[in-house]
Amino acid sequence: MMEVNGYKIEPGAFLSGANLLLANLSSADLRGANLFRAELSGSDLSGAILTAAELSGANLFLANLANANLDGAGLNNANLSSADLRGANLSSAVLRNADLRDAHLDGADLTDSILNNADLRDAHLDGADLTGADLTGATMPDGTTHS
Repeated sequence: MMEVNGYKIEPGAFLSGANLLLANLSSADLRGANLFRAELSGSDLSGAILTAAELSGANLFLANLANANLDGAGLNNANLSSADLRGANLSSAVLRNADLRDAHLDGADLTDSILNNADLRDAHLDGADLTGADLTGATMPDGTTHS
């Protein structure tokens, strides 16, 4: 367990609406944590364990999530624009209506993820695995909408 900005950072933590702007959460264990609408802009979550965490509505603009484990995480309506998600595990993650504009998803695992109506304009997807991903209504990097 660690403490950041007065918040206990631990598995299952209740951090809904928490202000963790620019926080250093590198390698933090937040599996199953509630980070609904948390402010995480510019935070370092590289290598963090966020399996089954609830991050819907969270602001992760410019956050570093490189090599983070977000397997099964809820990221509906999350702002991940310009975030670094290189090598991240987003398998089975739910990213409905997520803002992924200009996000770096190179080498990310998005197998079986749900990206309905997600905005992927200008996203970097080199080497990303989208096997089984649901991209219905998603705006792709080239601006086209996936049917």
